[in-house]
Amino acid sequence: MRCMKLDPVSLRLFVAVMEEGSIAAAANREHIAPAAASKRMSELESALATRLFERSNRGTRSTPAAHALLGLARNVLNGLDDIAEQMAGFGTGLRGHVRVFANISAITQFLPDDLRSFMAAAPMVQVHLQERISTAIARAVADSTADIGILNAGDYGDSLTFLPYCADELVLLVPRGHALARRRRVRFREALAYEFVGAHPGSAVNAMLHRAANEAGLPLRLRIQVSAYDAMAVMVAAGLGVGVLPRLSARLYVSSLGIRTVSLDEPWAHRQLVLAVRSIEALSPAARMLADHLGDASRRGVEEPPDGAP
Repeated sequence: MRCMKLDPVSLRLFVAVMEEGSIAAAANREHIAPAAASKRMSELESALATRLFERSNRGTRSTPAAHALLGLARNVLNGLDDIAEQMAGFGTGLRGHVRVFANISAITQFLPDDLRSFMAAAPMVQVHLQERISTAIARAVADSTADIGILNAGDYGDSLTFLPYCADELVLLVPRGHALARRRRVRFREALAYEFVGAHPGSAVNAMLHRAANEAGLPLRLRIQVSAYDAMAVMVAAGLGVGVLPRLSARLYVSSLGIRTVSLDEPWAHRQLVLAVRSIEALSPAARMLADHLGDASRRGVEEPPDGAP
C-alpha cells in the first residue's frame, strides 16, 4: 500500500462540507473558489481510495465512509490547533480558543457572570459559545465538535466525563391576577388545571412536564409552544397560559412584564447542571482552565426568595 500525506487544508474543507451540507456553501465559508473546493474533495477521495460523496444533478450526498472520516478529521484538526495554542502559550502566556455548547438554562442564569470573570483572568483565551439542547450538547462533546458542554444531568452514555456545575430550580410562571399568583408553592397537578405555554418539543423542560403529567394521570394542555424563554414570558404575560422556567431565568422578566413566579412543590423541579468533557486529560490547557473555573461555581445553589417576593 502506497504511503500518502493528508493535507490539513483539505481535511478542514471536508469538515466544512459535512457541516454545511454542500461544497458550494463550504467553499464560501472557507473563502475558496467552488471549483477549487470540488477539486480538493476529489483529490482527497483519490488519496484515500474511498468514495466520500455520491454526486448527482441534485447535489452531493455523503457516504458512510464520509461520516466515519468526519470524527477522525475533527480529532486531527483539534490536535493541530492544540499544538499551535500550547506553543504560542510559551511566549505570550496562556491563550487559545475553547468551544462551549450550553443549554439555555445555563446561558441565562450562570454563564454571563462566570464567563466574565474567566475572561478577566484569561484575556487571551477566546470562548466560542453556542446554545443547544442537552442531548445535542452531549453528542457534540462526544464527537469533538465542542470541548466543554453544559447540560442537565442525565444518562448520555459512557463516552463522557461529567463534573458538577450549578443547581437549577424550575418554577411556575403565571400572569398577574392569575388564580395561582398569590400562592407561594403549588403541586404540579394543581397547575395542570390550566393551559400551558410550552417550550419547543425537543427541550428537556417539555419532556419533564409531559412525564410529570403522565405520572399525575392528567393531560398537559399546551396552548402554544415557543422556542425561547423571552417568548414564553411574553405569552404568559398576555394570558395565553402558564409556563415553567428556571427561577433565575424567570427573574429577568418578572419586573418588566408584571408576571409572577410560584415554587413547584415537586422533587423534579430541583435539577443539577453538569459540565461534560470527553476526558479531563484530553482538554487543551485553555479548555482545562475554563473547566476548572466553571467547576469552582459548583457549590452555588438557587436560593428561594422570601415570602412576598416575585
